[in-house]
Parts: sequence; C-alpha cells; structure tokens
Amino acid sequence: MVPHLVTALTGPINELEQRILESMPAIERWFRLEWMEHTPPIYTSVDLRNAGFKLAPVDTNLYPGGWNNLTTEMLPLAVQAGMAAIEKICPEAKNLLLIPENHTRNTFYLSNVVQLQRIFGQAGLNVRLGTLNPEITEPTEVQLPNGESVLLEPLVRTKHRLGLKNFDPCTILVNNDLSAGTPEVLKNLNEQFLLPPLHAGWSIRRKSTHFEAYEEVAKRFAKMLGMDHWLINPMFERCGEVNFADGTGMDCLRTHTESLLNRIKRKYKDYGINEKPFVVVKADNGTYGMGIMTVRDVSDLDALNRKSRNKMNVIKDGQTVSDVIIQEGVLTHERINETVAEPVVYMLDRYVVGGFYRVHAERGVDENLNAPGASFVPLAFEQSAHLPEPGAKPGVSAPNRFYMYGVVARLAMLAASYEMEATDPNAEQYD
Repeated sequence: MVPHLVTALTGPINELEQRILESMPAIERWFRLEWMEHTPPIYTSVDLRNAGFKLAPVDTNLYPGGWNNLTTEMLPLAVQAGMAAIEKICPEAKNLLLIPENHTRNTFYLSNVVQLQRIFGQAGLNVRLGTLNPEITEPTEVQLPNGESVLLEPLVRTKHRLGLKNFDPCTILVNNDLSAGTPEVLKNLNEQFLLPPLHAGWSIRRKSTHFEAYEEVAKRFAKMLGMDHWLINPMFERCGEVNFADGTGMDCLRTHTESLLNRIKRKYKDYGINEKPFVVVKADNGTYGMGIMTVRDVSDLDALNRKSRNKMNVIKDGQTVSDVIIQEGVLTHERINETVAEPVVYMLDRYVVGGFYRVHAERGVDENLNAPGASFVPLAFEQSAHLPEPGAKPGVSAPNRFYMYGVVARLAMLAASYEMEATDPNAEQYD
C-alpha cells in the first residue's frame, strides 16, 4: 500500500503518470506475483530524480539511515510492515539485535537508530544495540540533543551466535553498510537471521550489478505497460581500472563517458528534449554521497584538478576508488521553496512506508544533492493509506505523483532482490 504523501508539488511527467495510473491493477498484480518468487530486502531507500520527461532511480541503499527524517505519521505503516517482515523471517522472534554504524558522535545518525528501535519495538520485539566499535567495551549511553538517548553495548560472540550480555537474539538487523569490509564477528552465524545478508555490504556490492538487475526489471515492467523502458531507467557504463591519484585509466573513463553522452544525445533527439546531456561518475561501491562528480563534456575530465581527483579517489572508511560507474544524469525538476530537491522513498519489506525530499540550496539541477549542506523536508501523510485518485488530471493530484514514485522505488527494490539472489555466495546449495 502506498501512502498519500502531502506536498505542494505539481509538475510535468503527465504522460508517464497517466499510463501508470491507468495500469494500477495490472501493476499491483505484477508486483504481487514477483514477490511470490523473490524476497524483498528487509529495508530499502531509493533516491529518485524526476526530470519531467523521465523518472528514474539513481541510487538504492540496502542499509538506509535517515529514518529520523520520516514523520510520526508514517510510524503505523512502518510498524505494520516491520511486523510482516518479522513474521516471514522468524515468527517466534522475541529479541532483535540492531548493529549501527560506528560513528557515535553523529547524533543525527543516532536519531535514525532510535527511530528504527521504535519501529521494531512497536512491532513486538525487544530491540538492543550492539556496536562493532572496538572502543566501546562496556554499555555506553549517548545523549541526543532532543532529550532521547541510545545505549550502545559491546557484542558477545559464541560459536555460531551473536548477541549481547544476557541477550540472545533470533534476528540481527545491520544498519552499518560494511564499507570497510566484513567483520569476522558477523561471519558464519549459522543459527540466526542476519539482515541484510553480508553480500549486501559495500565492500562486496557494486552499483553496476544493481543497475544491470534494474535494467532487466525496467524492461519487463515497461513491456507490460507498452512503453520505452528508458523513461524509468538510467543508462550506464562501467570502468574498472581508474586511479584518480596518479591519473591512470583515465582513457577508459573518457571512452565510456563519451559513449554514454552520445547515447543520451540520441535519446534526447528522439524525444525532442532540448536539454544538455550529462553523466554522473561515481564509485561503483560506496555511499554517503562520496566519490561523485557531474561531467557535462569529456573535456571536463581533462580539467580535473588535484583537489577534485583526491575527492574522487577516496570514499568512506578510507577506501580507494578503482571501479566507477558512469551513469546517465537525470535532471531534477523538483523544487522546495525554489531550491532544487529530489524525493527519497523508504520501504520496509515490500511496502512503501514514507519518504522525504532531499534539498540543497547550493546545488544545481544536474548535481548530486547528497552532500554536506543538504536538508530534508518530510513527505508527511495526509491520510495513512490514501491511494491514488484515478480520475484526477495528471500532474495535479499529489497522491498520484507519489503513487508513481512508489512504483519506481519498488522496481528498484525488486532489482535489489534480483541482485542479492544473483550475488549470493551460498546460492549453489539451494539449486
């Protein structure tokens, strides 16, 4: 069920919106059949870009933070979705161990942890926090600016189980993207459910693999609706031999960038789009908006200064970038008070539970908004589960717009489930 999210937004994308609304019964049945065959990630957030002529996901996060940006109105739906997820995974579950990121001084991030604790607590679980941070050797309480607090406890590992002192969980929920690698303490947990699976971590996962899966999903979905999958699918190319520090592999990057810019130009010409194509070069693994740059012309790559190369060379936890994905840039025509914005949709199990706009006053329509200085405007519910208004004129009805966002975000979530199946190191034993 997709909630009615309130915003003043009205805008283009009428034709795509109309087609999706008219096909709503077929779309919902299609998703229902897909989820009979595939397991959704435990939780997902998807960054979308709405260019008016195109609506596409540009990033899919399997360890979403930012739950604190969602309003209290979304909690009932999130709790229901959490209940549904736990019932499928471990119906008799009583205890849930939540493993957060290590940055204990980031109170904004810890507020996100509190919200997750609240959601799964109200879903009927005892939720405690076990940290991978080696500096925390005894239970440590961290006070947050809003008066709340979190209690971080050191992990206790026995042979095949992980827990805390006097706390043995059935399920372990990881909210740490494992950029620095897979900690030994999380390996070989044969008797507990670890969510997401270890191969979802950024030390293993690749964005190019995800968008390959997404392209497959988008093609099948678009065929059902009789439309061009490009309208919901960002084209991309990959280059796996770049070293920004010493400049090697830049020929590979130039070649793929030029190729992709030409492909976008042809599409723009086909559709009569009078915009300048651009691509976004980003680390093929990684998160937090690091290792990302906008390229409008191949000559931009020749003009990279040392500071820009250094920013591209190292991402979270000091990981060096060698693989990059060159992704078709999707403009954002969204605005919040005249400031560029992009919607981020949050899902728990297979349900859309809310979202927010990421807003950045200092960024342009063709730039990455996930950067220092970004702020967040919640997409609050007007009613907890108001579905689209099929008779409403396209571009006018807010619930219609958000239904479409929810559809494209769920396509990305489905692609993530395809991706996790395809990259599962233990898949052979289930064949």
